[in-house]
Amino acid sequence: MVGVKTTKNITCIKRVAFYVFVSLFAIGQIFPLIWLINFSLLKSNDFFTSEILKFPNPPQLENYITAWVNGKIPQYLFNSVFVTSSTIAITGILSLTLGFAFTRMQWKLRSICFAVMLLGMMIPIHSTLLPNFVIFSEIGLLNTYMGLIIPYAAFSLPMGIFIMSGFMKTIPKSLEESAIIDGCGIYEIIFKIILPITKPALVTITVITFLNCWNEFIMAATYISDNFFKTLPFSVINFEGQYSSNYAVQFAVMTLTAIPAILIYIALNEHITKGVTAGALKG
Repeated sequence: MVGVKTTKNITCIKRVAFYVFVSLFAIGQIFPLIWLINFSLLKSNDFFTSEILKFPNPPQLENYITAWVNGKIPQYLFNSVFVTSSTIAITGILSLTLGFAFTRMQWKLRSICFAVMLLGMMIPIHSTLLPNFVIFSEIGLLNTYMGLIIPYAAFSLPMGIFIMSGFMKTIPKSLEESAIIDGCGIYEIIFKIILPITKPALVTITVITFLNCWNEFIMAATYISDNFFKTLPFSVINFEGQYSSNYAVQFAVMTLTAIPAILIYIALNEHITKGVTAGALKG
């Protein structure tokens, strides 16, 4: 009996220690968001304090109004939505079709092409800034939507192919064989049979691509100088002066920028987990 009680006590202690560790880790992950919202409700002169968090008294909700109007958020938001949506569409379609080609079709140099495509995950996106800038300036893609969509899609595609290929390996080939017997063509197989099954993988690719494009600034700042094409991260710069900056409004802009990404991740979190782990479960 003593041995059983000792074992239960050890198990209980381990469980409590695990929950404490997970709770502290969760607090550490969510604290930057709390800090961001807290500082977005302060006055600019309240920033010069030794306190990590300071209760806004009263909350400066006008910071968000100023951020929305003077930060040109409606215009920049449209540009971000258009560029991100276009990139997601291109990445999703190419990941689906190329994933099918790499896992289901037999053709020469398939393994080499697959390895070359995955090499893109090892190349930092910002290492191509200068060569892309030279190329885009020659072919007239600077200050255009395509100047952002093309490199965003190119760097999102390797990860998309990796996720989609791993997921497709879990799909029985008998489904496609039955479809061929019923007279389905290759495009019907891909878009009517494979597409619905690969929904978790597509959602994962969508979220990853969204996060990479939505928050990207350095590449956008390099290729875009015209206000008409600038994306949402540029709103922060509108409140940065030569000698002083409106920090409270800048934090409000960053909060508004972060909200869509947080909502999308929360809404699609379950599908993301399925999409990432499905390929790993394949023997």
